[in-house]
Amino acid sequence: MAGEIPDLIATVRAGTGKGAARQARRDGFVPGIVYGDDKEPMPINLPFNVLLKRLKAGRFLSTLFNLKVEGQDDVRVICRGVQRDVVKDLPTHVDFMRLHRNSRINLFIPVEIVGEEVSPGIKKGGVVTHVRTEVELIVTAADIPDHITLDISKGTIGDVYHISDIELPKGTKAVIDRDFVIANITAPAGLGSSDDEETEEAAAEE
Repeated sequence: MAGEIPDLIATVRAGTGKGAARQARRDGFVPGIVYGDDKEPMPINLPFNVLLKRLKAGRFLSTLFNLKVEGQDDVRVICRGVQRDVVKDLPTHVDFMRLHRNSRINLFIPVEIVGEEVSPGIKKGGVVTHVRTEVELIVTAADIPDHITLDISKGTIGDVYHISDIELPKGTKAVIDRDFVIANITAPAGLGSSDDEETEEAAAEE
């Protein structure tokens, strides 16, 4: 289970409709709604500055949040839409969907590379290039991995690792269908240039 699901703190919005939403914005909040999981929709208010910071951090629509509302049980939610002011491009309303434990969602999961200390290629001076530090996976809400692991303990210089080289947790799959690159082991800087110099010297001698 993912251990770092960020909290999102909100308050229940008293009243619904445009009037209550406008008042919330005047008070420094962004109105929102939480729906789904066969429960009644719940109108909420989110602090404007907190929401804006989250939005600027990126991938807001593919981040699982632990929604905390005073007087309510914590619930896991994912954003399903952000309405913005057409002129200022600032958030004016947010929609969140409650997630049932069996819900399937897309999330970015970090890639952890192990085995560098024993990799033959690394021992020879090779360098690991991280092409993707995280991968978007389709996961089940009740079983979200902290990370996925790429083992390069047998890697040599020139090896290229793809998503197919990672054993994904049961019930998860990559969003992208093709076998994309995760990492590779490249020759140490300067090795290629020294080879070129040797070739040039040999040619000169001939």
